[in-house]
Amino acid sequence: MLNRRKKTVKFRGHHTHGYGSKKKHRGSGHQGGVGMAGTGKKGDQKKPSIWKDEKYFGRHGFISKSRTHTKGLNIFYIEQHFDSLVASGKLKKEGDSYSLALKDLKANKLLGSGAVTKKYSIKCDYATASAIEKIQAAGGTVTVKPKVEKKVAEEKPKKKK
Repeated sequence: MLNRRKKTVKFRGHHTHGYGSKKKHRGSGHQGGVGMAGTGKKGDQKKPSIWKDEKYFGRHGFISKSRTHTKGLNIFYIEQHFDSLVASGKLKKEGDSYSLALKDLKANKLLGSGAVTKKYSIKCDYATASAIEKIQAAGGTVTVKPKVEKKVAEEKPKKKK
């Protein structure tokens, strides 16, 4: 009598394990795949898990092209990092005041949190009223980019048919 190796032993390590294609031999019943495979509008067995996720179907919201991106910078940041800003050349001494362009610090809005101890002249796109007030009280200036007003489209006369 011969000691024959079982066929299944030869198939160990092969991902189909002698079944040809996997199909029903993937160890998860009659499902068509793993994870979210087989989900869709008609994937009945998966529907309850999709209903939990409200943003699964369709597109949601829009991003306006006219939206402005602002990154704020507080006065206390400038005061705290005064020495390093002067050393890096971002804060420049001009006469009796220090000039700073917020663009150099990758910000475009000046915020008013903190106390002003020195005289600054700051250029920025936007600034809060409290920030302008504090810097002007210390004898400095804030130059804000002027607002651009949107053009209102004029009504065109209707053509006669």
